[in-house]
Amino acid sequence: MSPSDLSATLRAALAARPDGALCVAFSGGPDSTALLHALAQLPEARARGLRALHVDHALHEQSAHWAMQCEAICHAWQIELRILRVRVERASGDGIEAAARAARYAALTEALREGERLVLGHHRDDQIETVLLKLLRGAGPEGLGGMRAQRELGRGLLWRPLLDLPRKVLLDYAAAHGLGFVTDPSNDDRRYSRNRLRHEVLPVLAAHWPHAGEAILHSARLSRAAADALAMQWQASLGTLLDPLTQSLDAAGWNELAPALREPLLDHWLHERGCTAPTTAQRVQIERQIHAREGRVPCIRWTGTELHVWKGRLWARQPPTAFDPLWETRWHGESLALPDGGRLTLSSSVALSQPLMVRLRRGGERIRPVGDAHTRELRDLFQQGSLPPWQRGACPLIYDDEALIAVADRWMDARGNALFGALGCKPRWHPV
Repeated sequence: MSPSDLSATLRAALAARPDGALCVAFSGGPDSTALLHALAQLPEARARGLRALHVDHALHEQSAHWAMQCEAICHAWQIELRILRVRVERASGDGIEAAARAARYAALTEALREGERLVLGHHRDDQIETVLLKLLRGAGPEGLGGMRAQRELGRGLLWRPLLDLPRKVLLDYAAAHGLGFVTDPSNDDRRYSRNRLRHEVLPVLAAHWPHAGEAILHSARLSRAAADALAMQWQASLGTLLDPLTQSLDAAGWNELAPALREPLLDHWLHERGCTAPTTAQRVQIERQIHAREGRVPCIRWTGTELHVWKGRLWARQPPTAFDPLWETRWHGESLALPDGGRLTLSSSVALSQPLMVRLRRGGERIRPVGDAHTRELRDLFQQGSLPPWQRGACPLIYDDEALIAVADRWMDARGNALFGALGCKPRWHPV
């Protein structure tokens, strides 16, 4: 293969998928540099609003300098670049590679525009490494099928048009065009699983089994076909297990599925919630916690995800933002950002004649809901009203002077009912 094969591959890929603006995930390394340069030479790519995103993980002392290099490259090629600075959770327990990947994809997903394609420079060699890593982690057909050429991502699509090209084609292209690129020393650090596989394991495999790469990719294609066939079955099960209102899963029903259906269904459900898939050990823990005694609310955490077992169902969310429990603010009826990322609004666009105070639960609060003969503690109302325990600390409490008149949009006393009734509106709580 020659360097020109990169341009030819991209031209054919663009013709096959003519819809959607293009946005390159640009690390500044040789692969993404070759990809971005090749696309920049194609008028059909420019016509689709070609731009780039660079993620600064701040894991290396030179990361800010690398971001500046990417800026200079994009400026020279007249390509719009946006730099995304992320915070990697080093103490997540899942390793720095997984934490960096989670932070990177979260930032890229958020930055992607409606209908836009995020173009990645993943190639044939990356696919081989990915399949082997999935095998070593005990993955099933979905994982062993390797990276998909295309999938949904946020408001757009993730697209890998180079999965059939060896990395050598990209390196030869970069050399032929004299492209400079970022050299990240971590790519040679053998402490990281992918680097050890790339530099130590794969060369040994190739020496003893010259066709190992092709065999691995053939197995990946078979696994992908198997995963797609199984998807038809687990998607039917998802329709019966998923509560469309709460987006929670029937825990026992999920656990009764065959493993070949149970695992991809869980992964799909988590990804739909913006969460990440668990490891094999975490899956075992989920299955065990489903049988926890009544009254407990087990929570299994891993990078990018919190999974709760409550009232016989599975509930998933992204880890919450830490917030001050003593937070409070005046509210005039506008869309109010709550400290955990939720919002408080009114059902109609009106302004309050006198501002109300919004606080979080501090303990001991009581309210007499309209129609109730007794004053109730919030603790009891939350339990009776089936408010998920992980939402209770961020539930907005609405005060008029020092009187608690409403608990989000769940309970309201006579004073609150009269106040909001006169305005013709009600509070609306939008939890994370």
